[in-house]
Amino acid sequence: MHHTPLIATIVAGLVIAFIMGAIAHKMKVSPIAGYLLAGIMVGPFTPGFVADGDLAAELAEIGVILLMFGVGLHFSLRDLLAVRKIAVPGAIGQIAAAVVMGMGLSWTLGWDPLAGFVFGLALSVASTVVLLRGLQGFGIVDTERGRIAVGWLIVEDLVMVLALVLLPVLAQIMKSEGPMTWSALLVPLAQIGFKVTGFLVVMLLVARRVIPMALHWVVHTGSRELFRLAVLAIALGVAFGAAVVFDVSFALGAFFAGMILGETPLSRQATEETLPLRDAFAVLFFVSVGMLFNPAVIVEQPLPLIATVLIIVVGKSLVAYAIVRALGRSHRIAVTAAASLAQIGEFSFILVGLGVSLQILPPEGRDLVLAGALLSILANPFIFNAFVPRRQEQTDPIEPPLDTGDRTGHIVLVGYGRVGKLIARDLLAKKRPFILIEDQADVAKVAKDAGLDVVRGNGVDPEALKAAGVDRAAKLLIAIPEGFEGGAVVQAARELNPGIAVVARAHSDAEVEHLEARGAGDVVLGEREIANRMLSLCVLRAGRA
Repeated sequence: MHHTPLIATIVAGLVIAFIMGAIAHKMKVSPIAGYLLAGIMVGPFTPGFVADGDLAAELAEIGVILLMFGVGLHFSLRDLLAVRKIAVPGAIGQIAAAVVMGMGLSWTLGWDPLAGFVFGLALSVASTVVLLRGLQGFGIVDTERGRIAVGWLIVEDLVMVLALVLLPVLAQIMKSEGPMTWSALLVPLAQIGFKVTGFLVVMLLVARRVIPMALHWVVHTGSRELFRLAVLAIALGVAFGAAVVFDVSFALGAFFAGMILGETPLSRQATEETLPLRDAFAVLFFVSVGMLFNPAVIVEQPLPLIATVLIIVVGKSLVAYAIVRALGRSHRIAVTAAASLAQIGEFSFILVGLGVSLQILPPEGRDLVLAGALLSILANPFIFNAFVPRRQEQTDPIEPPLDTGDRTGHIVLVGYGRVGKLIARDLLAKKRPFILIEDQADVAKVAKDAGLDVVRGNGVDPEALKAAGVDRAAKLLIAIPEGFEGGAVVQAARELNPGIAVVARAHSDAEVEHLEARGAGDVVLGEREIANRMLSLCVLRAGRA
């Protein structure tokens, strides 16, 4: 039999992660908990098959790069600025409180202050995956409280990116022999500052122009495979180059590569094309983290583990709630932020891994963080169900069109994207009365400036549908690209007007079935319509010949 530790590690990690992730999903728990358990099962501290730890660590490094690349792709300065008055002071205040609580616990365990600082920092940052899952499950991602929670998390992520840069410098300073002098403190900081500055200059002045140009060239080749390869080459290449040339972390390089790519019109396509590989390596990252966990910590350190979980689930949440309320926001917003942040995840694992590798955090600190993450992730869905109010309000107050009057028999159009704009143009040309529903403020403004009657709201919301007069309308045209969300719009519209004629768009047979099951009379599938049109043109030209 061939000796194939790499293949064995990948196969064992993915297969067992799939089984445990499926079980976690069935139990309505984040699959991350399943992936961590899978890592524990193939790790050196449990009986049975043991995966190669060194290979798993390298695979995990690729997972970190792709995870940080994804964070950069989704980083939105506009969304952050919209909630900056609460997200920035809230996140910084909560991080400071968590660090203090973590250092207090570490002091009782006899650790040095720097170890306590890293430990507290790891307890302060929530998991992006778990937070978004909780918000999506309650349908509140696009509400004010959802945007605040996400903005809060973005600030936490930015602080952690800075921490990943500074931790090696702090470790170097603390380990230096001899008396501490200003030169011993400032020289390493100046060195890393110079390297990071050089990296930022290259990224902002050179890569910001070269990367979009290269991707546009690839797009014009028409090769989807080449585009996918280009995106992965950018993510991995920039991360590796940042580490080799500028001596900064893989994570920071990948984050900036994703952020620059996220500013281009191709960001959505890049996200879709690389998502499968990112998910696969992210799973291997969580598996490798689970492999490092020694379950003996549960028996050997039960009280420190309980204290760690209480800091994550109770301490952080109470601080977040108090900060939001002190900033003048409602109980509903405060409790949503508190529940969203009552867990830890990806950045915590990266931080403790770096802390242990730099020998500034003891291995038992990593075990406490991993156990705390596992337990808080398992508990998070139950915390949401117990405390977070489900969606009852619209993201923003409904903005009805200027003059609907007693309009009846009109058309309601949902969505003003590429397809929606074409439909609206033709309806205007034919002088067919219609009202548009659009949930994005900037897009709605463009439509209003074009002279359309616009309801600023979400088509899933009955109030938005009522404002557009769907109960008196003759037809409903759903032009949004998400077929499954379109099904929710159909269902809500049918409750207000059972006899309305509905035409929707879809991108797959599954979306067609979903829309038809929800009551859409006609569903347009892009590929199918293109095929029919091509065949009709072929027959027409053959007849002329």
